Amino acid sequence: MMFERLVDHLACHGDDVAVITAETTVSYAELATWVAARAAELGTRRKLVLLETRNDLPTLVTYLGALAGHHVVLPVPAGGDHRSVDETYHPDVIVADGVVNGGPRHRPAPELHPDLALLLSTSGSTGSPKLVRLSRFNLAANAESIATYLDITRTDRAATTLPMSYCYGISVIHSHLLRGAAVVLTDLSVVDDDFWESFRTHGATSFAGVPHTFELLDRIGFEAMSLPNLRYVTQAGGRLDPDRVRRLADLGARSGWRFFVMYGATEATARMAYLPPELAHDHPESIGVPIPGGSFHIEPVDGMPGGTGELFYRGPNVMMGYADTDADLASGAGVEELRTGDIAHRRPDGLYEVVGRSDRFVKLYGLRIDLQRVESALHADGVDAICTDGDGLLIVGAADRQRDCDVTAAAADASGLPRAAVRVVDVDEIPRLPNGKPDYRSLRERAAERTTDDARLDLIGLFADVLQIDTADVDPRSSFVDLGGNSLSYVAMSVRLERALGHLPADWQRLPLSELESARKTRQWWGTTLETSVALRAAAIVLVAGSHAELWVLWGGAHILLGIAGYNFGRFCLTPLPRATRVRHLVSTIGWIAVPATVWVAFALVVTDDYAASNLLLANKFIGPDDSMTAGRLWFVEVLVWVLAGLALLCATRWGDRAERRWPFGVAAAFLALGMALRWDVFSIGLGKAAWFTMLAFWFFAIGWAASKSSTVSQRLAVTAVLAVGIVGYFGQPNREALVFGGLALLIWLPAIRCPSAFTVTAGLIAEASLFIYLTHYQVYPLFGEHRLLGVAAAVAVGIVLTYLVAKTRRWLRLRRPTTLWTMNCRRRGHTAAPELSGRRYSS
Repeated sequence: MMFERLVDHLACHGDDVAVITAETTVSYAELATWVAARAAELGTRRKLVLLETRNDLPTLVTYLGALAGHHVVLPVPAGGDHRSVDETYHPDVIVADGVVNGGPRHRPAPELHPDLALLLSTSGSTGSPKLVRLSRFNLAANAESIATYLDITRTDRAATTLPMSYCYGISVIHSHLLRGAAVVLTDLSVVDDDFWESFRTHGATSFAGVPHTFELLDRIGFEAMSLPNLRYVTQAGGRLDPDRVRRLADLGARSGWRFFVMYGATEATARMAYLPPELAHDHPESIGVPIPGGSFHIEPVDGMPGGTGELFYRGPNVMMGYADTDADLASGAGVEELRTGDIAHRRPDGLYEVVGRSDRFVKLYGLRIDLQRVESALHADGVDAICTDGDGLLIVGAADRQRDCDVTAAAADASGLPRAAVRVVDVDEIPRLPNGKPDYRSLRERAAERTTDDARLDLIGLFADVLQIDTADVDPRSSFVDLGGNSLSYVAMSVRLERALGHLPADWQRLPLSELESARKTRQWWGTTLETSVALRAAAIVLVAGSHAELWVLWGGAHILLGIAGYNFGRFCLTPLPRATRVRHLVSTIGWIAVPATVWVAFALVVTDDYAASNLLLANKFIGPDDSMTAGRLWFVEVLVWVLAGLALLCATRWGDRAERRWPFGVAAAFLALGMALRWDVFSIGLGKAAWFTMLAFWFFAIGWAASKSSTVSQRLAVTAVLAVGIVGYFGQPNREALVFGGLALLIWLPAIRCPSAFTVTAGLIAEASLFIYLTHYQVYPLFGEHRLLGVAAAVAVGIVLTYLVAKTRRWLRLRRPTTLWTMNCRRRGHTAAPELSGRRYSS
């Protein structure tokens, strides 16, 4: 058994890699030597070792050394308040930052049962001194079961995403060391680029997550990441929404990795059940089947239908029992089966499904929260309160609170949750059922109503106004992209959303509106956040207009705009939506550009001699005339429209769509490579000096596309290097090349800037109007003769006014549109009237 002869077990794997950190790689032989040394340092007399944990090498060596020396480990989060645990259990040794503190304790050492190996908090935090007692046999049995159903081999490498003080986090380490696999130790969050850089660099094959982890992954665009070595992903720590389970299972199937939904508890060492990945899509609500060596049975509960009752678990991983005082540490195993507290039933196919809870424990943010304990803590602070959970938050109904009492802080402290996970609802009196018991359902409904009243309505109105759709068509489960937002409407949306929320959350355009509601933050007095792409878009169009009017000579703005167009193409068109929806969004984007351009050219043909008939088709660079000084003015629009049209055809194909989803950066890089090949005339087809040369500027678009799909530092460095190689000598004008390189480098490396609010609004207005400024400035600034500054200002103003008038016209037409009976029925039911916009189906 691994935990009986731990040092020997580690040593037998020799030079195989055991641990990888940012600083070093450690073999199993080296780890065995260090573990043996730490065991010797802790001494031969069995001790209770309180270990402050981080996901680092000193913590791991101390933990394993304590187990190897047959000591009892009590892991706690580093930096936390563990006074209650210290005062209750009187540990012999406290280890912090790898330093052993075994000084005089002035109190008797606790007596330890021979089988006892590990003590873990029942809540996943140090907020309660109630601990779970686990034996070496428990640890070994659960590690073997997990390694078996995950099929862990010596070639696997698991990245640590959970703390070692948490049963889920430590079980990942146990199961991998059992099979001679490696562990990539890191304390980085999954939202950090450096985490994924390390993940790829070290060839990690798996990671684990609680429900909150997968919420964060949605925000950073995990589905678009290229993780070639990823073999499987595991989830536990609370119920994951079935839709998200299905989505992750499908993503894994497309990307070549497996998604394991797991069910467990600290009292079962870690795991009790798992859902085979091949069943996740069709049965996302199920907890699956018992782990190898375990079994379930269901005890009937009064009032429940036949076959549904409280779920009990048996297996070698069931804890020895609880500990409430240090005297309990001497007790042997007193638990044969685990009462989970969950209401479940076994389906005909053998899968188990949990349908509710029988007690007052809930899991939030991966922590098991005792709601009764939180209520008692609030009562002790003079607050009459009840607690429940909803929407992944701890909901507190508070009545008669003392004026100076911060209920949010008190509830966060009592539960171990962050303040952001607590929602306080002030009530005149505690809602109660007719029998006098607290009405928790009513509290959840009040919390939901408060959220809706305070946040949802104004954001729904904001989305509807910017996207020119009815408020009834805005599904709170949909994102900006889902609702048809594109690169032309996102400027107005980003500026107005920043004012509404106080900041722009990462990847806001793909967050559901319901998540944006919870992202409100007080705006800082010294400024607001402005996306770099918006700032560059505003600056570039002003440079274009000013250079054409000869107010200054700063060429290159249009090429920066082309890069920004590619950047927004990657963000707003290549999203996880279905293929048909992607193509529809692309066609809509092309229409937003081509239709205004064609209308303006038609107008200009009547009142000026600036254009040729070929400009109506946006095809001057294809069919000429190429000897006109004005017909080629719209080259930027032509390049953009035809590049988007070609990419729409690519995305419409099954193979093109599938390739882009699987290798998002790779496909963008291939497009960029094609651009570079044509830019350097690798194929010797001589397009460089012909009229086609302008169309070859699509490689700037490709730079922006690749930048939007760059998820690591190395990828961004690669895109920057290609930009540098491509730009040198491209124009034969060093100043112009430096300007374009600087602008696009900012786009690659700097997602947002902090600037005064007035600048944010001004830049937003100009950026939003960039298309109309580009189309009309040729005809506006000449009207002012030598008053060049006035002419450029007028061109910008005309573009802004036209943008405003077009938006007002569209809004007026939308309001004049008759409402169909079907639409009214959808509104009455609370459904979207345009389900195709969100990529979801709704029953009628």
